Amino acid sequence: MRGYLLRRLPSALLVLFGASFLIFTILRLVPGDPATSLAGPDADVATVAAIRERLGLDAPLLTQYTHWIGSLVTGDLGPSYAIGGQVSDLIGDGLGATAELTVAALLFVIVLGTAFGILGATSRSGWVRSAIRVTTTAALAVPPFVSGVLLVLLFAVVLGVLPPGGRVSFLGAPDLAAQYLLLPALCLALPSAAVLGRYLKDGIERALAEDYIRTATAAGVAPRRLLWRHALPNALPPVVTLLGMQTGHLLGGAVLVEAIFAWPGLGQLAEQGLSRRDYPVVQDLLLLLVAVFVVVQLLTDLVYAWLDPRIRWE
Repeated sequence: MRGYLLRRLPSALLVLFGASFLIFTILRLVPGDPATSLAGPDADVATVAAIRERLGLDAPLLTQYTHWIGSLVTGDLGPSYAIGGQVSDLIGDGLGATAELTVAALLFVIVLGTAFGILGATSRSGWVRSAIRVTTTAALAVPPFVSGVLLVLLFAVVLGVLPPGGRVSFLGAPDLAAQYLLLPALCLALPSAAVLGRYLKDGIERALAEDYIRTATAAGVAPRRLLWRHALPNALPPVVTLLGMQTGHLLGGAVLVEAIFAWPGLGQLAEQGLSRRDYPVVQDLLLLLVAVFVVVQLLTDLVYAWLDPRIRWE
């Protein structure tokens, strides 16, 4: 397993390097100038030039890129241009909230996706299978900004059992924090849970159609044992890969869901950074998300290799 990990690390580092170059380049191509935004609409050319020199924006792009990479390596992310404060502090403040939302949504994805897949593949009731099919189709068809509004209308306005938005720390009031977390996590998880459920359902159905399953069934092996000891483990490897990909989608979707439910995470920070042309905040934040996605994919490959030794041998 260690050798397999060492073989994957160079490609992961190459992806991070390529992503950093693309992020840096694309941000500089976006119309607008941080120095002009900071100086204000009535500032003269000399004032704007002085701000550009103070921020280091007058240096060649290659020099700016090298300086940024060097700051990442040393861990000194520097100050924010427009928002104020250190970039590391700004990202640290929002990272906990976004991680909390993403982990809760991932738990929903695993629980709901597993339930959808197992019931869809093994239930003998036609209406149960139809209900699961309709539910997963609706979860995939309805975008999060629509499902989020519907969840707020149903549970916060009509029923009045959950708060419509905001965040409370688990350290102060765990029960209240769970209530604030439930709706945004569910909204974020529904599309990924539907995808996971469909893949798991197809995998279980293929496994149950294998000859050795039929032989075991004819020999009198209990259906529950066949499902949990044979069919489900054989269906897991591709589902684990899909789950890793969906984790990346959860991170991206968290930006939109945070705006819907006023969740104070990295999504709000990204919106502020983009609107104010705050290069240090935006480029560090985007590269962090790419790094998290790369790490998740690497862990996913390790789990896949653990489930299927043929991957390690290859």
